[in-house]
Amino acid sequence: MKETKEFKTETKKLLDMMIHSIYTHKEIFLRELISNASDAIDKRHFMSLTDSNIPSVDYQILVEADKAKRTLTITDNGIGMSKEELENNLGTIAKSGSKEFLDNLDKNTPELDIIGQFGVGFYSAFMVANKVEVLSHKVGSDATYLFTSEGLENYTIESSDELIDGTKITLYLRENKDEENYDEFLDEYTIKELVRKYSDYVRYPIKTWVTKYDKPEKGKETEDNTHLELETINSMTPIWKKNKSEVKEEELNAFYKQKFMDYQDPLASIFVNVEGMLTYNALLFIPRKPMFNMYSDKNERGLQLYTKGVFILDKCKDLIPEYLYFVKGLVDSSDLPLNISRELLQEDRQIKKIATNVEKKILQELGRILKNDRSKYEEFFKDYGRALKYGLYENYGARKESLEDLIILESLNENKNITFAEYKEKMQENQKNIYFVSGKTREQALNLPQMSLLKKKNYDVLILKDDVDEFMLQVMKNYKDIEFKSINQGDLNLLDEEDAKKIDTLNEENKDLLTAIKECLKDDVSDVILSKRLVDGAVCLSSKDGLSIEMEKILKEQDSFAKAERVLELNPNHPIFAKLKELFAADKNSINDYASLLYDQALIIEGLQPKDPVKFANKVSELLLK
Repeated sequence: MKETKEFKTETKKLLDMMIHSIYTHKEIFLRELISNASDAIDKRHFMSLTDSNIPSVDYQILVEADKAKRTLTITDNGIGMSKEELENNLGTIAKSGSKEFLDNLDKNTPELDIIGQFGVGFYSAFMVANKVEVLSHKVGSDATYLFTSEGLENYTIESSDELIDGTKITLYLRENKDEENYDEFLDEYTIKELVRKYSDYVRYPIKTWVTKYDKPEKGKETEDNTHLELETINSMTPIWKKNKSEVKEEELNAFYKQKFMDYQDPLASIFVNVEGMLTYNALLFIPRKPMFNMYSDKNERGLQLYTKGVFILDKCKDLIPEYLYFVKGLVDSSDLPLNISRELLQEDRQIKKIATNVEKKILQELGRILKNDRSKYEEFFKDYGRALKYGLYENYGARKESLEDLIILESLNENKNITFAEYKEKMQENQKNIYFVSGKTREQALNLPQMSLLKKKNYDVLILKDDVDEFMLQVMKNYKDIEFKSINQGDLNLLDEEDAKKIDTLNEENKDLLTAIKECLKDDVSDVILSKRLVDGAVCLSSKDGLSIEMEKILKEQDSFAKAERVLELNPNHPIFAKLKELFAADKNSINDYASLLYDQALIIEGLQPKDPVKFANKVSELLLK
């Protein structure tokens, strides 16, 4: 006898909201129904281990499309449902049979891997179907029942004579309307693609009817005939669940290329397997070369998220820090607090734990490569080093300890990239700082006049070629308590005490001259001094501690008006300074043009353009004619 019943607590309005609002994509329905089928098989298998009346069988999930009837059927040979369970599990929205099953297990029972934790998964079927039938036979029972609902206020349950082992869910698809094409879910290719996308790693075989082509008989020119074969379309065992020692590199590379649409093998792959209060697996890859859209606004960072092998999210940003945006991979966990649709994460405490460990594992692998395969690390750093620098710079250097030993910069003395540790190891006996200079090329850095004294003392200098480098070092401040020092900022303290005192005396003796030059350049410099860093050059531009001239250049490109406190430095031992003294003694106003000319010369040395290039050129011509 058919019984018609109303849903216990839900109304049509609530059901409409569930169907149309909870899930982002309609295609999710197949994932949910397959997950429920997998749960049912899990329950049967578990119970068969302790109950001899419940036989174990060749478990499978069957997905069948009938284009003529416009139906899609998902059948499993799991535990099945009694009439009461149909009412409780399907007649009450958000009641989960899987959760109740777990709650009723003895606390000492070994952990059982059940996918479904929410009772709304079944109702996702109504996103694509206007009628759903559930035929179910509880293992060990003599009765089979048919649940029917059109997703409105009520449903019917009746006895059935149909023989079935488990549960069969039949979806009567909605009519196509406007841009909504429901027929696509009857397409063989679409079914296979959705299973592979969302349910590829469900542990039981998912089968569907696949078209196979028959070769024509020899000598006959008739068109190929086709037939249907039942084929398993999911992989079942995730590669990340295997022991790393069991996975061949070729298999890993093939998985990466297929999964993340790359044509090259990854530079590195990282297995993560964590068991404890929070259990999860992760498989991470560093692409050999940046993806074509890596720097595009459309390139979103994030790792794929699975729960018990079922695909949940494609780009979960919370699983990996922003600076590691280039890393590809996935995390599979059964412990994450997903929301009712399993599409969003409700809490971030566990996610943060996973993200912290994922970050740690990536950095450990990079450290291993740096130590054991320097050329490979150089290749990595050329493409992704900027990301690590950004990681050091952001959050005020919070990641300093974990990232500082992964940075490599070009060395003046070594003529190759070195780490801070390698720089420190070769520091001169009395050297107090790690020196650096910004320059687009090694030659440009070498030719700077302020390099002379450092080269004379054989002090190494790190050449910063990336626009983020100085910002990074400023945030870091030091390496193992050795401060970073720009060769263009502040007092380098390179002179011995006697020579430094001589310069201080000369500064005092020529105070009027220096003040006059400063007055001429009052709009451009904060001070004019005799240099303690120049050996051969006549002039250079430096800045006071804080914002450097190089940083000012970069900020200017970003429309920032921040300015460095520029200092014009004159070499007291250069003939030009002697000439300035002579001119100033003869006529205190005669140095105006020379002051402007020397400042423009210092700008050019720094790779900057004179404020008025034409005026600069004319002054040079005038002086040549004198």
